[in-house]
Amino acid sequence: MPLPKHFTEHALRQALNDEFHARPPVPLQSPQLISYVAMHHEGEAPGAALQHLILLGRQLGQPIDAEGSHRLIDFGSFKLKWELHNEFSSYTFFRPVAPGEGIAEPTTALAVVPADWLAGLPGKLMVATHVELRQVAEISPESVMARLAPTGQTVGATVADGAAWVFTDFYFEDGFSRFLVIDVSLTQRQAGRTVQRLVEIETYRLMSLLAFPVAKEVGRLLGGAEQRLATLMDRTNAARVPEDERSVLAELTTLAAEVEHSVARTTFRFGAAQAYHSLVMQRIEELRERRIAGLPTFHEFMERRLLPAMHTCETMARRQEDLSSRVARNSQLLRTRVEVELERQNQELLAQMNRRAKLQLHLQATVEGLSVVAITYYASQLVQYMAKGVKHAIEPLTPEGITAAAIPVIALIVALGTRRMRKHLDEAEGGH
Repeated sequence: MPLPKHFTEHALRQALNDEFHARPPVPLQSPQLISYVAMHHEGEAPGAALQHLILLGRQLGQPIDAEGSHRLIDFGSFKLKWELHNEFSSYTFFRPVAPGEGIAEPTTALAVVPADWLAGLPGKLMVATHVELRQVAEISPESVMARLAPTGQTVGATVADGAAWVFTDFYFEDGFSRFLVIDVSLTQRQAGRTVQRLVEIETYRLMSLLAFPVAKEVGRLLGGAEQRLATLMDRTNAARVPEDERSVLAELTTLAAEVEHSVARTTFRFGAAQAYHSLVMQRIEELRERRIAGLPTFHEFMERRLLPAMHTCETMARRQEDLSSRVARNSQLLRTRVEVELERQNQELLAQMNRRAKLQLHLQATVEGLSVVAITYYASQLVQYMAKGVKHAIEPLTPEGITAAAIPVIALIVALGTRRMRKHLDEAEGGH
């Protein structure tokens, strides 16, 4: 039954389903030579890897679409599988060979790839590995075991429930790591999945280790920062004046900024390392490996060599987050002390202002009393002058008697008037 026409399809539905089925393993028929290169996107312009791939298509007469993030292209003498990832681009070259070809005179899949194109790959080389897929009739597991050095560090296991043998030492030879896969009874799809898992193990192993130098650098920074924090806490306990506390708080703020800068700079790298390490262990699990007597398995090798580095990265990440929390907590405690001291100083300042206000009120009351006396004096003098001018009309009263009688009246009127004016001013100020 077809999809009903009245359904409104989500814009991303088809794209999400296509992504789910993207990047399938390439079915492989042994014998086959595989070369794998991963280029880290360090300072490269977006789309540079795809444009370089299109350039190879033009060079070999194979048009390549300028859209997408993965391609599988058959150039005749070799196939190329290209994938674009967040941090790197991967190029896997597949070259079928005749039985026995390349054993006596070693060769690789890159021998048939244009050298000038390879030299121009954008980015920084992160992973380079050769995988040799051979039939058991060409190379027997027993012959490989016989050639192993007693003191060597070869890693080996049977995979896919015994359908193949895999050997490697993870060392670089001429810049490439190498895997030997001996096909006992692999199907083509099993062979493709096995090779893909091996190159992914190598890729994610190295990508996860990018965090290890960062962890060592962070460890040195944290050692100094923790010592500085301890010293600042000692100074906080010994602080006796606000200036000392403010000085410590300023240095704590500087330390917090440095730690947070380190956290922001390394969070992605540590998180990516954890994700890559998880993918390494997942791909090893998918190999379904079985032990070869006398050789460590891939799982054992990674637990012995890779896991300690990952534990170091995890420890540094936790230690960094813990230091950030401690610095923030101590900064808050010291800031609280400074704020409490500032509050105490503010209260003292307010108390001083209250005392000054009361003193000003007392002075104001004194000045008002003196003002009443002064006004009464001058007003009584005016009354006296007026009485002297009409002394004949006021006989038998004298100007002095009238002045003496007017003084209390004048004083009362002035006092009442001053009090009323002050009351109006207080009400006006209270209204604001």
